[in-house]
Amino acid sequence: MWFPALGLLLGVLIGLMFSVSIPATFARYTAIAILAALDSILGAARAELEHEYDSQIFLSGLISNMLLAGLLTYVGDRLGVQLNLAAVVGFGVRVFTNLARIRRLIFFHARQSRQQTSTESS
Repeated sequence: MWFPALGLLLGVLIGLMFSVSIPATFARYTAIAILAALDSILGAARAELEHEYDSQIFLSGLISNMLLAGLLTYVGDRLGVQLNLAAVVGFGVRVFTNLARIRRLIFFHARQSRQQTSTESS
């Protein structure tokens, strides 16, 4: 669980240290790829809290989500339709759902720890 978080922190620090400019034509592709990656990372964190994490599922989901989101954006650009909005809505809902589930799991684990501590001390 800590290695992905450490990798994310390291990536953010490297991003802040180096100035990387993305051409405006790729801005939507980058934004949708980041949203897809965030969905996968939060899904992995939720799976870890539920004791169901599998690195192969995480990596395959990360790559396939990013590729599908990029493909939707590309096809939408070629057709003149904003198909990337479908990915934004889908991934956005999943991000907030995963975040809500993570919050509930953290509170659940904290309550269990408090109950075990109070039971052991009695």
